[in-house]
Amino acid sequence: MTSTAVRREAAVRSLPVAVLAAVSLAVLAQVALHTAAGQRIDDRALRTVVAGRDTELAVLSLLGHVSATAVLTVAIVTVGIALLRGRARLGVAALVVLLGSNITTQVLKHGILDRTAFDVVAPNSLPSGHTTGVAGAVCALIIVAPRSWRQPVALLGAFAVTTTGTSTVVAGWHRPADVLAALAVALLWSAGAGMVLGSTHDVTELPSTGLSALVGAAGGLLLLVGIGVRPSYGWVGFVDAAGVLGVLALATALIVTLADHVSAQP
Repeated sequence: MTSTAVRREAAVRSLPVAVLAAVSLAVLAQVALHTAAGQRIDDRALRTVVAGRDTELAVLSLLGHVSATAVLTVAIVTVGIALLRGRARLGVAALVVLLGSNITTQVLKHGILDRTAFDVVAPNSLPSGHTTGVAGAVCALIIVAPRSWRQPVALLGAFAVTTTGTSTVVAGWHRPADVLAALAVALLWSAGAGMVLGSTHDVTELPSTGLSALVGAAGGLLLLVGIGVRPSYGWVGFVDAAGVLGVLALATALIVTLADHVSAQP
């Protein structure tokens, strides 16, 4: 198979992932923002965990590190890695994914999406900006990372995204649907980059990052538990809390794995 054919095949492989991300984002927005049942489930999920004062301060301190300056720093690092590898094209793609996902989230949240008023009148907070910032950064790093870095990037990336996303829920800043929507935005841009870039490498020859992403996501949850995050209603609420946090962790691991899948570069 010629290099052009391999590149085209890789680009086509990214299309289903892009469709999955776009459909997931649309469904989340419709259900969580414009149905009474969706809002009730999302609001209930928001209240599944609780944190004491010291834990809240730790969570807020963690979220405080996710800023425009942090995103800019990651942008510089990703471009630097790409240039050091002699892959300026990858650096441009990573920059587009990082900035594009963050801009998309802000435009959706503040300019396009709204929240239908049912039982509770509340402003729209979907997608989560903090989660998008970290998820977009991880997707950008995956694009420029050489093969030998992919496992640790997936592990640490899933850890960072899970910790950030779940922390926004613990802090009461975002509902779980906001976090899931942010993951979909980052994946959509990553898949879009994969469709444009393609690959000159057979993805089957690349080591799977799924297990590393799962371990990283689980580590993020263990960190929150370790600093004092608990089910809101004790053992009675354990199943609900575990379910909500587990879904966020699994979704993060899936998004990181898929981002790696569509970004497979030699």
